[in-house]
Amino acid sequence: MTALLAERATEVVSAAQQLLTKRMGAPVKLSDPAELSGSGRTTVLRVRVAENAFSLPRTLIVKQVRGSVADPKNVTIMPGVASVDSAFLREAVSYQFTTALSRGERPGAYLIAHSLPDRLLVLSDLGENTKLTDVLRSGAEPAAQNAMMAFAQALGRMHAATVGRELDFVALLRRVDVLHRVDGIAQQSEAAVTEVPALLRRELGIEVPDEVADQVAHAARLFGGGRFRAFSPSDLCPDNVIINDEGARILDYEWGGFRDATLDIAYALVSFPGCLCDIELSRELGTQMVEAWRAEVVGVWPALADDDLLAEKILEARLIWVWLSTYWFLPADHTRIAAAREHGLSVPRSDALLNRWAGLAEDARCLGNDAVGDFAEGVCALLDEHLS
Repeated sequence: MTALLAERATEVVSAAQQLLTKRMGAPVKLSDPAELSGSGRTTVLRVRVAENAFSLPRTLIVKQVRGSVADPKNVTIMPGVASVDSAFLREAVSYQFTTALSRGERPGAYLIAHSLPDRLLVLSDLGENTKLTDVLRSGAEPAAQNAMMAFAQALGRMHAATVGRELDFVALLRRVDVLHRVDGIAQQSEAAVTEVPALLRRELGIEVPDEVADQVAHAARLFGGGRFRAFSPSDLCPDNVIINDEGARILDYEWGGFRDATLDIAYALVSFPGCLCDIELSRELGTQMVEAWRAEVVGVWPALADDDLLAEKILEARLIWVWLSTYWFLPADHTRIAAAREHGLSVPRSDALLNRWAGLAEDARCLGNDAVGDFAEGVCALLDEHLS
């Protein structure tokens, strides 16, 4: 740990000690901070509970997001996030919400304490684990395939457990600052619907047919409505997922909210459109993942037993994710691209966009949606020409 990181870790540990001491009503001493994943404004540490008059776990995870409200850089340009404040508030509320679930239903760590003014979370430690990124990067089979199947099953269990609980989430969200309740991903999906046609015209010289534009506008409604609503982390980059003895566990809720659940399984099929991570996901494995997810949710959504309906919903979700990914990464925004390139499975934006549009074209063709299939193939050809 560098001197700068050590100084930062000391500050975070001190803030966490004060928070826990205030909450417990007796001194809590933390020691041995070890840096975990974290980037930019976020510091994530594993700490040992050295002095504890209560039954706290032996180790904890402490996460703090830096940046003041007055900081003009506090309005972020990152995908899915309206601002640093709204992202933290959504994550804090999401942890409160998921902590109330039973252990078998909970998708990740549980919340022990939090401070909104300090943008500080104290979480349970999920123990020894491996990042999904590392499993996929190794290419080892059947480990990589098993990890993706566990990921799909974990999403399904989370969705099935949270159906009908949206009012609980909304009640928690209403307790926080009205200014920062913004659902960044829903907001950006609306912007993408209107702005991507001009972006494609300017960058690639292609016009969006009315039929495709109508389908995109309809697909964007999945963020604010949708027939199959459940709690959704949405930002399911492999860097934000770990694999341990309990299966796949989710680490990040900055996009947390209630949306159509097909968006989450489609996020993996598109290959993580909120960043530039890209994996070679065969059509066979993609189908198996959808089936694993469906097996977990069909009890609460019997309509998804219909193969045709399921395929249509997945295609719709893929369409809006590819649209959003284009909105985020087709412009030569070097700051945004550089941040995405720090991820463990990132590839050049030209490769990521080309693969996402090609996957959409293939899926649309298989379902007989020639309007989307033709357009996606046209975009692929132009991406290859302009960005290669």
